[in-house]
Amino acid sequence: MSKQQVKPDVQVKRFSKAFVWAHAINALSFCALYITALPMYTEFFDWLYPILGGPANARLLHRIFAVAFVSPMIIYLIFDTKGFFHWMKELVTWKKRDLEFFTEFVKELFGFKFKHVKQTFFNAGEKINSILQILCAVMIIGSGFPMWFPEYFPRAVVQWGYFFHNVGFGLAIAVIVGHIYLSVIHKNSRPGYTGVVTGKVPAWWAKEHYTEWYEEEEKKGNFPNLDDPKRKKGA
Repeated sequence: MSKQQVKPDVQVKRFSKAFVWAHAINALSFCALYITALPMYTEFFDWLYPILGGPANARLLHRIFAVAFVSPMIIYLIFDTKGFFHWMKELVTWKKRDLEFFTEFVKELFGFKFKHVKQTFFNAGEKINSILQILCAVMIIGSGFPMWFPEYFPRAVVQWGYFFHNVGFGLAIAVIVGHIYLSVIHKNSRPGYTGVVTGKVPAWWAKEHYTEWYEEEEKKGNFPNLDDPKRKKGA
């Protein structure tokens, strides 16, 4: 199915409002945490202190955004419980098609001819991205507590907290850079970026990238039949 066969403005719902909000808060709070932490790590970024209101205010902002960073999971769980557990189930469900996906993904990434492997709601790459981001979040949040409340933890735990905090953020930056490239910049993935902004994506793109999921929703009557001759003609 190609986008030339159907009207490009046909959209289908991929994510709930809860997911969209959780994703936005996660992204914004992470960026804020990174910016407020930079002058604490190296004098090279001391010029940020006046902008942030001084060292004490920078630390205060860092803690405020740390609380915001914890909230996305809670928001998603409370306001879209079904979607949250579906996401969790997808992350632990691996089949042959997931392994086949990576072979074709490497070809696609480097501009070679590839074929789309039928995927469900999340493809294998998105599953890996989610797992890595969750691990990074656990590492960052878990290590942040002894750093924030050192008086309640043994000295060794606090010291290891700083180490794992740095490792967690470093790994998270690498994961996010790859995530941004594949979701916003890469030409084959870019059409789906609207999913985390409006919750909707182009129907042709959804069917092409998540065929099994699209066909299931189509049978339920939730999504349009893109193979309908009338729709192909732009009716």
